[in-house]
Amino acid sequence: MSRRMLLALFVLGVAAALTQLALWWLTPPPPPSTFAGPPRSSYTLHDFHLTALGDDGRPALFLQAPQLDRRNGDDALYINAPRFILPQNNGPAWQGHSRFGWVNAQGTELKLLGDVRMLQPATDGGPPSTITSQNITAWPREHRLASAARTEIQQPNATLVGIGFRANTATRTLELLDDVHGTFLPTTHHAP
Repeated sequence: MSRRMLLALFVLGVAAALTQLALWWLTPPPPPSTFAGPPRSSYTLHDFHLTALGDDGRPALFLQAPQLDRRNGDDALYINAPRFILPQNNGPAWQGHSRFGWVNAQGTELKLLGDVRMLQPATDGGPPSTITSQNITAWPREHRLASAARTEIQQPNATLVGIGFRANTATRTLELLDDVHGTFLPTTHHAP
């Protein structure tokens, strides 16, 4: 190689190095990371009791659990092992429990997640009822329940199993939506 070629390569290398240094100095620094880890609770309650009132001022939901977290951002309530009571206008209240619960920010929707069991004691006009499912969504103010999961409904002489259900607790109507199977035991009649 000639001296001229070496000098041209040297000048080109110095120019590339100076260009790179200029880029480092003139480029703004990257913004700091805004990730702060998992969502943080704005508050946590331990061993609490909650009463949610309906539009008429009467209790629409009683709730107790070992822990409740309200998270920043969505203002929803996240509940561990909730035990709840859904009062009814006509008849005894539904009582139940689940592994987890979620209440939306407006307090109009309650999601019960994991091993949900609900019980309504016997009424003057009907037997006790038990509903078991993996998840149930409740709208306490509207007296509605629904689930898309496998659901089992038990009464003393009958068991119904289906996929998904809708219920109106005010009118005591319940509809299983798909793949419904029932077992009905005969009632015993005592002779006079």
